[in-house]
Amino acid sequence: MSDHTDDTRDDVGASDDLAADPVESSRIEQQSDLGTLATLRRGLELSPEIRQGLLVTMALAVFATVGRVVIPFVVQQATDNGILAEGGVNVSFVMWAIGIAGAVVVATSLTQYFVNVRLFTAAESGLATLRLKAFRHIHDLSVLTQSTERRGALVSRVTNDVDTISMFVQFGGLMLLVSTAQVMLATALMVIYSPVLALVVCVCFIPLVLLVRWFQPMLGRAYGAVRARVGDMLGSISESIVGATTIRAYGVEARTAERIDTTIEEHRKSAITAQIRSVAAFVSGQAFAGFTLAVVLVVGTVLTSRGDMTLGQLLAFVFLVNLFTQPVLMATEILNEMQNAVAGWRRVIGVIDTPADVSDPGEQGVVQARGPITVTFDNVSFAYPGGDLVLRDIDLTIRPHTKVAVVGETGSGKTTLAKLLTRLMDPKAGQVLLDGDDLRTIAFSSLRERVVLVPQEGFLFDQNLMDNIRFGKLEATDDEISLAITELGLDAWIEGLPHGLDTKVGQRGESLSAGERQLVAIVRAYLADPDLLVLDEATSAVDPSTEVRVQRALDGLTRGRTSIAIAHRLSTAEAADVVVVVDKGEIVELGHHRDLVGAGGVYTRMHASWAAQQSG
Repeated sequence: MSDHTDDTRDDVGASDDLAADPVESSRIEQQSDLGTLATLRRGLELSPEIRQGLLVTMALAVFATVGRVVIPFVVQQATDNGILAEGGVNVSFVMWAIGIAGAVVVATSLTQYFVNVRLFTAAESGLATLRLKAFRHIHDLSVLTQSTERRGALVSRVTNDVDTISMFVQFGGLMLLVSTAQVMLATALMVIYSPVLALVVCVCFIPLVLLVRWFQPMLGRAYGAVRARVGDMLGSISESIVGATTIRAYGVEARTAERIDTTIEEHRKSAITAQIRSVAAFVSGQAFAGFTLAVVLVVGTVLTSRGDMTLGQLLAFVFLVNLFTQPVLMATEILNEMQNAVAGWRRVIGVIDTPADVSDPGEQGVVQARGPITVTFDNVSFAYPGGDLVLRDIDLTIRPHTKVAVVGETGSGKTTLAKLLTRLMDPKAGQVLLDGDDLRTIAFSSLRERVVLVPQEGFLFDQNLMDNIRFGKLEATDDEISLAITELGLDAWIEGLPHGLDTKVGQRGESLSAGERQLVAIVRAYLADPDLLVLDEATSAVDPSTEVRVQRALDGLTRGRTSIAIAHRLSTAEAADVVVVVDKGEIVELGHHRDLVGAGGVYTRMHASWAAQQSG
């Protein structure tokens, strides 16, 4: 196993990787292979609110459609019994017919309004549930699984992809309901008016039905590609924004711009391809509609001249043909929206259906009592997908009140140990135990209360300093936060900030220095008051003068508690009760610093190299 390999893996999820290309087939993507109908069924299962009150909405849609088909009947009556009435034009009858038509139009419009309101309300409620499920499930996935897809692409699945579903459910879904009812009623009335002309219409439209079936999988593939390219594009753009400083520092603006240009160009090509196929489907429908109307007029004229139909009936039938062809033409547009939505739905389902490899056992989970804690690694092994073991047969017991330092060369697997201990990932074999309980059986609420990780670079949210510190203990009062700062000896630092604890930290804490961001992370951990503190070299970004104060405070924090420090500086190991030396995924030495430094093993070489650097 190379050092480079494990070093890369250890940093998974820590930041957006500017150099990495999109993963060809992520673990999440592998869950997104449902067919169209299966996707729609699964989507409705995940958003049950969409189906609530659907029967009432459909009934209103049918009523609105009935109002539309009344118009052809009114036209027929006004023509035959009003304009062409025996004895001349019957103006009063025509006005009466127009009045009925007007009333029907008003009633239909009001009904359509209520159908829209009900459908929009149900759709937004259902899709809000879908967003929440997807967002919460992402947090149940390990950092390993999350790392198989770019952060921007994950955001796209929960935002843009859900938006495409929303457009279909609200507009395409409405058109689908109304159009289905309209086609059925129009077909029934055409048969009543003239079975012969109704047969003509059906025969003319059979090829269009077959054409639509041919277009459907083509559109599905095209819009699936569009949604994937949107995710790639957002991933590239978000990486370039987050990593702007690194990009400028290394002068790789041109390369970054080229990568963004490539993803934008790929999105443009996929979007054009999808639109061309969609337009082809729509134009084909228009051609068949025009041809059908022409044939109906020819055959209808012959029937009228033979006395088989009245002129009013022919005009009414022409209106019915329009009511029939209009939704059939809309079917191509609905197909367009549906395939776009299905592609988005499939990507969101891909997130939700990805197995939650680091899930909260919830109410069935063990809730442990607070107090001194014992940590046990029982024959633990771990490997990243497609790679060799980065940890192999780890057996280690850490007693209560023990300060442990884990040391090793870059890529040795020490950071992986910290991620397993804090359950950011689960072992492939063996168990990590807290007081005899497997981490996988402990409720998250209990685990997060007892175990706190202080990472090498603490993440800050775009809020003020007070709010960021309060993440360590959400119910903490202002006085408790002030006391924690005082006990850590950081009063002078806070007082030196422009607005004290009300200072805005900016996105990702960019208004503060790296050392200041780390101070916030340390105060958070102090405020959380854990039983086990896991430090991924928490003082590495702090300047020497501040490190002395922080280290003194950390000594007070760890006193009486179990603590495990992933040590990059061997000064941390010198102060530890036990030093664990990891090399190539195995524990090769275990003991106190004074015993290991002269033992002539791996630690001896590491310490000699470190001491030479310090003296130099």
